[in-house]
Amino acid sequence: MQSGVAGKTILIVDDEFGILEVVEFILSDAGFKVVSALNGQDALAKLEETIPDLVIVDFMMPILDGAGVIKAMRADARFCTIPVILTSALPENTIKERCQGYQAFLRKPYKTERLMEEVARLLSSAEEPT
Repeated sequence: MQSGVAGKTILIVDDEFGILEVVEFILSDAGFKVVSALNGQDALAKLEETIPDLVIVDFMMPILDGAGVIKAMRADARFCTIPVILTSALPENTIKERCQGYQAFLRKPYKTERLMEEVARLLSSAEEPT
C-alpha cells in the first residue's frame, strides 16, 4: 500500500453479506477504516454519520441501487467529490447508460489485487492538488 492512503475511511455498500465481509476484512487488514452498508438507503444514512475518503458500491441492490447512491452523492455538496468504485456482476457497457458519476468499475468477481490497485489510485489522485 502506498504511503498516505492507509488510515483513510472507505464506505463499502453491497447487499451480498459475504462480499461485504470479505472486502471489509481485506481493506481493514490494509490499514483502512471501513464503514459498511447493506443497501443504498443504509449507505446514505452512513454518509450522514461519516464522510469517507472513498465509496465502493454495488450496482444491483434492493431499496436503493448503486446508481441511486451515486446520484444522491453527486447532488450533495458534502459528498459530490468523493471518488466511487462501482461493482457489478454485469458488464460495464450494460449499465453505463443507467449509472454515471463513478471513477472506476470492477466486474464481479474481481481479484483482490485489482481492488487494491483502484483503491490506491483513487485515493492517491484525490490527494493531488487540482
